[in-house]
Amino acid sequence: MDNHTTAQLFTKHLFGPGFSWGVSTAAFQTEGACLADGKSASIWDEFTGRKGKVHGNQNAQIACDFYHRYQQDIDVIKQLNIPNFRFSIAWTRILPDGTGKVNQAGIDYYNNVIDYCIEQGIEPWLTIYHWDLPLCLEQKGGWTNRESIEWFTNFVSVCAKAFGDRVKHWMIMNEPAVFTGAGYFLGLHAPGRTGLKNFLPAVHHVTMSIAAGANILRALLPQAVIGNTFSCSHIEPLTTKPRDVAAASRADVLINQLYIEPLLGMGYPVADLPVLQRIEKYMKDGDEHKLAFDFDFIGIQNYTREVVKYSMFTPYIQAKLVEAKTRNVPLTEMGWEIYPQAIYEMVKKFSAYPKVKNIIITENGSAFKDTVTGDTVDDVLRIQYLHDNLQQVLKAKQEGLPVNGYFVWTLTDNFEWAEGYRPRFGLVHINFDTQERIIKNSGYWYRDFLK
Repeated sequence: MDNHTTAQLFTKHLFGPGFSWGVSTAAFQTEGACLADGKSASIWDEFTGRKGKVHGNQNAQIACDFYHRYQQDIDVIKQLNIPNFRFSIAWTRILPDGTGKVNQAGIDYYNNVIDYCIEQGIEPWLTIYHWDLPLCLEQKGGWTNRESIEWFTNFVSVCAKAFGDRVKHWMIMNEPAVFTGAGYFLGLHAPGRTGLKNFLPAVHHVTMSIAAGANILRALLPQAVIGNTFSCSHIEPLTTKPRDVAAASRADVLINQLYIEPLLGMGYPVADLPVLQRIEKYMKDGDEHKLAFDFDFIGIQNYTREVVKYSMFTPYIQAKLVEAKTRNVPLTEMGWEIYPQAIYEMVKKFSAYPKVKNIIITENGSAFKDTVTGDTVDDVLRIQYLHDNLQQVLKAKQEGLPVNGYFVWTLTDNFEWAEGYRPRFGLVHINFDTQERIIKNSGYWYRDFLK
């Protein structure tokens, strides 16, 4: 059987009728219009203004101009046969001062996006928080301030009341491990804070906020399908030496277990990473009970695997990632190893938690150098990546694991946080000088797969 025939046989039908197919985006990465119609500055608006924090000192003031071009981009989603569209709400558009007066222009904008999706036969999936905390709240301590739980639940409540009559699928927060780790420990992302003194309170208040936000949503919208998305990487030790194995286990706690376990009612995973015991300093009576929520689905976001070795000089975890570029393995433009089996391993890992009853892959995709020839982008590596990852998702599904959806990251090339516009993840190419869109061959491949 030749490859062409195989490709034709590999379609969405293998995954069964109830499987959710989609594409994911985020407000800050696509919308632009950074101070339009009453929107205030977020921590990322401020962070991108700091010299040397973002590749090429780029910013997202215009980004993909989705704010003005949402109809055009939703039309593309329809053209590509994609039935579900996951996007996020910019907190700063809805509540410019973080907590007080609602900005009607922001509500109107998201109502227009939601209504246009529905008009085109596309189901909107909303992420409430995708990293863009109002700057005015960061100036009060951001996620290190326990009041952030109240700020966030207020925001959730406003969103539920504004959009809950038409939106069925909700995700509370996107990848808490990334935005707290990179933003409050390593200082590589907004707000650029570092150290345990910022990281641990942020971890606890974010976890509390996810559970509290989910409870608010459940109370206001009893019929809603509620989830949360978690970044994850398959972790392997460099060698079978006990100290490498133990180092990999500690890295796994930090990368894969830190948020999901308390939210499933298991408490923080302190046994394998004792430094987490210090989080107790920020806990109040009854917090542990308040951390748990019974989610309708768990969103997992996987791109690669990490190989870990023991490192005496790495504080707190004595573990170090062995960079993919030193391991002579195929890489994406992000420097991440291309390792499709990782997504299967992560579905298996999360399925092993008894309380995880439904898994959606809420992000998976790849950045490669794209070459535009006329009106064509022949991105064969991205097509191969998506195909191979989907084969692994299918393997998990066929083994009876509860994986019931797959969303490509992402619709259009966009502002990739500290990496700026260099890595292109989109199914649609954007010329950021002219805002011209070109559907890549990967977009057409996904369209045909979903036919």
